[in-house]
Amino acid sequence: MSQRPARLSPYIFGCDGPEVTPEEAALFADVSPVGFILFKRNIVHPEQVKALTAGLRDAVGWEAPIFIDQEGGRVDRMGPPHWRSWLPPLDEVAQVGTARAARAMELRYRLIADDLRAIGIDGNCAPMGDIAQAGTHPVLRNRCYGETLETVVKAARSVADGLLAGGVLPVLKHIPGHGRATMDSHHELPRVSASAEDLRVTDFAAFEALNDLPLGMSAHIVYEALSGTAATVDPAMIALIREEIGFGGLLMTDDLSMEALDGALPQRAEAALAAGCDVVLYCKGVFSELKALAGIAEDMNETSLARVDAALEARRTPDTIDRSALEAEHAALLKGQAADG
Repeated sequence: MSQRPARLSPYIFGCDGPEVTPEEAALFADVSPVGFILFKRNIVHPEQVKALTAGLRDAVGWEAPIFIDQEGGRVDRMGPPHWRSWLPPLDEVAQVGTARAARAMELRYRLIADDLRAIGIDGNCAPMGDIAQAGTHPVLRNRCYGETLETVVKAARSVADGLLAGGVLPVLKHIPGHGRATMDSHHELPRVSASAEDLRVTDFAAFEALNDLPLGMSAHIVYEALSGTAATVDPAMIALIREEIGFGGLLMTDDLSMEALDGALPQRAEAALAAGCDVVLYCKGVFSELKALAGIAEDMNETSLARVDAALEARRTPDTIDRSALEAEHAALLKGQAADG
């Protein structure tokens, strides 16, 4: 299959079901999105997912990246009986202890990467750079890796390393920090009242320490000390992500379907792109909404295309692993035992 086409539209699209419909294939061929994202509605069994990922790539004619949210725990698009279950990340870190958390998380996500690559998925919306707080909304809290800057950064780096070693692109989220949100951005717009100084030495600092990762995802959150608008659609906050935090990778929005954002989907997409996001993420896969977004599709600019290319260059052939040995080491860490070697 050919390399990236000269023209791409700034979208990562979901699809509706477990196979690509002819109507979806025609739309994807016409729009030429950056890539795709899968959800539980798309997952039945391994052979079906392999056929789906192949079908999506056939529709666009190249090895487009295909993403998923496979954090393990509550956000687990692939589970039993075909794939293993995982503890929520915060629970796993607590169980193994901070001294062993980095290794446990690297193993966990190397194994997850092995599962993903086997069925044609080569992007995972992890790691989380968000720092958990006492008041972090339950939709996010146990998905975080810890309550301190040091713990989160070490664990997130290990997650990224495990994914990259397995040939899966990591997506750093949610920039510039979701941990202080006490509302669920799927349903309403969280507002964070912390001072700019506090944000810079904690939340933003975590993402600055991880700013070399190839892809990132914006937060649908208002940081009241700096802005009155959700970061995803605020040029000043995207500039902060680029210039102060120093994130140079491909920046996608969090899902545009989330009700933290105002307006119809095309308006949300236009606002995010005008603010400086490279790519709009639309997860639901409702065909009428795909058509609405396709109706405003424009070609990506050269700067964003260069970031796509840099991200794709990070996608590599997986290292060979002894899966049972890694599973055993991970299980030993969960039991509080020292890893061999």
